[in-house]
Amino acid sequence: MSFLIGEEMTGGYGAGADILNGCTIAVDKGEIAVIVGPNGAGKSTAMRAMFGMLNLRAGQVRLDGDDITRLSPQDRVKRGMAFVPQTNNVFAGMTVQENLEMGAYLRDDDIGVTMEQVFDLFPILREKRRQAAGELSGGQRQQVAVGRALMTQPSVLMLDEPTAGVSPIVMDELFDRILEVRKTGIAILMVEQNARQALDIADKGYVLVMGENRYTDTGQALLANPDVRRSFLGG
Repeated sequence: MSFLIGEEMTGGYGAGADILNGCTIAVDKGEIAVIVGPNGAGKSTAMRAMFGMLNLRAGQVRLDGDDITRLSPQDRVKRGMAFVPQTNNVFAGMTVQENLEMGAYLRDDDIGVTMEQVFDLFPILREKRRQAAGELSGGQRQQVAVGRALMTQPSVLMLDEPTAGVSPIVMDELFDRILEVRKTGIAILMVEQNARQALDIADKGYVLVMGENRYTDTGQALLANPDVRRSFLGG
């Protein structure tokens, strides 16, 4: 049984048409699972559904064997899930350190050790800890957002398009840091437009089309699949 699984998920936003049509997404601890697919495939919607940001009409979400389908996002955070949205994911007027401290708002223990771990993972944040997050580059803001999520000491880290709008060099650096996070045993679920690069670091990959699973395999197997390459990876 997977540590986190959204199984046979069907649903959408409000009274609108379903965006998800029976898709299943799963990730285990110490694993990177990547959701890719064309625009409008339901990639981010699937992740949001697993985080409790929309109601499912059918299917369920389980965390460590427990049904969490009806839990609010806040309660899922308390259960060890952390979600980093694509945009508006830092407090621009606060310093880097204040942003990280905000990530630990549910904790009542000493957060200093975790903050040092975040600074070790993202050295630029230590250097800029007194600087306002809004003054940082796009890639540095993404590091702040991921670092703040890690301050909750999550068992699951969910990243929605973490490399959107950054340069290829910064993208490679962010992926390197995500690989470092995986080594800590956290389950990482990621939606990514840079499909080829994301699948290259993925233990497991899901190709969604119209809210349905089109292909599910290891990242390397999907990269080697000629149908996937031709249809979704540009040949």
